[in-house]
Amino acid sequence: MMNTFRYLPAIDQLKRDSVFTNLLKTEAISDKVLTDWLREQVDIVRTELHDHIIPEEKISRKALNDRIFNRLTEKVRLFQTNNLQPVINATGVVLHTNLGRARLSANAIAHISSTAASYSTLEYDVQTGERGSRHDLVEEHLTRLTGAEAAMVVNNNAAAVYLVLKALAFEREVIVSRGELVEIGGSFRISEIMKESQATLVDVGTTNKTHVNDYADAITEETALLMKVHKSNFKMIGFTDEVNTEELVHLSTEHNIPIFEDLGSGTLFDFTAHKIGDEPTVQEKVAAGIDLISFSGDKLLGGPQAGVIIGKKEFIDILKKHQLARVLRVDKFTLAGLEATLKSYLREQEETEIPTIRDIVESEKTIHERAETFIQQMNEQEADFNFDIQEDTSKIGGGTMPEVEMDTYVVHVTHGKYTSSQIAETLRKKEIPIIARVQHDKVLLDFRTIDDEDMHTLVSAFL
Repeated sequence: MMNTFRYLPAIDQLKRDSVFTNLLKTEAISDKVLTDWLREQVDIVRTELHDHIIPEEKISRKALNDRIFNRLTEKVRLFQTNNLQPVINATGVVLHTNLGRARLSANAIAHISSTAASYSTLEYDVQTGERGSRHDLVEEHLTRLTGAEAAMVVNNNAAAVYLVLKALAFEREVIVSRGELVEIGGSFRISEIMKESQATLVDVGTTNKTHVNDYADAITEETALLMKVHKSNFKMIGFTDEVNTEELVHLSTEHNIPIFEDLGSGTLFDFTAHKIGDEPTVQEKVAAGIDLISFSGDKLLGGPQAGVIIGKKEFIDILKKHQLARVLRVDKFTLAGLEATLKSYLREQEETEIPTIRDIVESEKTIHERAETFIQQMNEQEADFNFDIQEDTSKIGGGTMPEVEMDTYVVHVTHGKYTSSQIAETLRKKEIPIIARVQHDKVLLDFRTIDDEDMHTLVSAFL
């Protein structure tokens, strides 16, 4: 054992090697960091020697030297590749949670970029020369679009729910239908968020049926809110019933108790006009008389991650003054992205400017044309793969409209020598990863979520 350890080069000797000096010169990494990484690789190789992982016939000073530098070079390569990197989404899932949900519009990206490059009016009023409020930056856009009296933004919808419950129902009761005690992504449950906020959950009705009398019978002097949770990420069918908005508003008015609705995904765009799902719009909920509504910014809205809260001014003012509002506030980049996104709606250009809206309502004809363009380019390159266009369906994703399947066109990819798993893995490991679906031992590329700008990268991946 001692003899094998003798073949390990000393750190000083390794640092004089041309591989180390070239990495130091070309990769813009400090001597200290590169030396630390070098020591890590030596320690790893030492452990491999101790555990007899390296065959005896491959143990020599040169072999161990090469092994150390191969590992160091790979470490440098991984460092130079960002952990958060762009990918091509070929799954057809428009709001793919693992892939970052909504893509931002060109206008939103430009606004974020210009905001990042300079100082900004985040909390400065240029008209008065006095301190301003970040709450004001998008509030007017939100109220104009939704019809609500006031609005504010926090860092996600779970935070929005938490703030509302903490500020308006601390140590008081909140009545919710048992059938709406949902669990959202990452095992966050409405009941747990309520517990953390120190509001008291009063669940009424049964899993499949809740009536307005269930709410009415549960009201006490300690009732702070009537709460409704939109079932964005699941659908109950069969012997079911729930209290509709009109019934709840009537009960709220009768007892002078505000209603808070967690809309989850939330949409300002009427997808039902395109015969896509039955998602209620935020505007409809405001018009129906809901006092407070919260929803996500990076789902059906098509903007950055945020939790949007809109509603009656008397309640929004309380939320803005609560200490948690500072804890949960968003930064200038989120506000810039959200402002640009909301302006697309105000200009009525959401179908052309916002990628999420565009991808969901995209015509089958356009999707088919993109798929045909891809196959034509692959045939011109004489790629060693088989490509076949087929009809299929896409999902919206992001925990929204789970029952909706949109007609689409996919390209099935097969190869005479490689399995679908091997092809999918190869695509994932490209410089710009391509994330595809694998189904029935075929790789599927769904062209609903593949842009024209992605085509060159996609074609190159198969050459």
